[in-house]
Amino acid sequence: MDPTASRSPAPRAERRRLSHVDRSGRPRMVDVSAKPVTARRAVAEATVSLSPMTMSLVIDGGGTKGDVLAVAELAGVMGGKRTSELIPLCHPLALTDLQVSITPDRAAGVLRIRAEAATTGQTGVEMEAMTAASVAALTVYDMVKGAERGVEIGAVRLLAKSGGKSGDWSRTPSDAPTGGDGVRPGDRAAGRITKRPMGRPTSGHKRG
Repeated sequence: MDPTASRSPAPRAERRRLSHVDRSGRPRMVDVSAKPVTARRAVAEATVSLSPMTMSLVIDGGGTKGDVLAVAELAGVMGGKRTSELIPLCHPLALTDLQVSITPDRAAGVLRIRAEAATTGQTGVEMEAMTAASVAALTVYDMVKGAERGVEIGAVRLLAKSGGKSGDWSRTPSDAPTGGDGVRPGDRAAGRITKRPMGRPTSGHKRG
């Protein structure tokens, strides 16, 4: 008797095919030429854990390489713009917006990195947002490694996306990062996305 005969069909989510693999198992870039052009936005985050001493250096601007937060934010923007050169099957996109902000959380001992990317096109900007957050986190490490080698990067993840055939998605409140205010990348209004402001919290964040 076939041991697989009594197995239940796989759930729909498990039967989905990987879009970057063809039916022969070979990697491919997805053809998006038939997709409609829509407004798309994505928000991602990363965290960097620091010792209290290193956190003070970052906040007070005492690092030997200069302003850690400013350099890391700019590096995140630069990295996000080059996502298609780093991720092999990612489409080159004309970004209409890419912002990276870093908020120190002294009590938790972490820097919270938030990246928001937007485009009007045929594919999403999730990878651009996550790449921007990742590069910003790596840059923080480079800027402070002279003071602390044990810095940890964690929680690189997508918080929300909007636009495209799959529609809007965001993490549930229980999965949302602590200390942040909202993860929705925008509000739906009259068939378009109205951008939410990305004002940087000022609590505990002293810049020179």
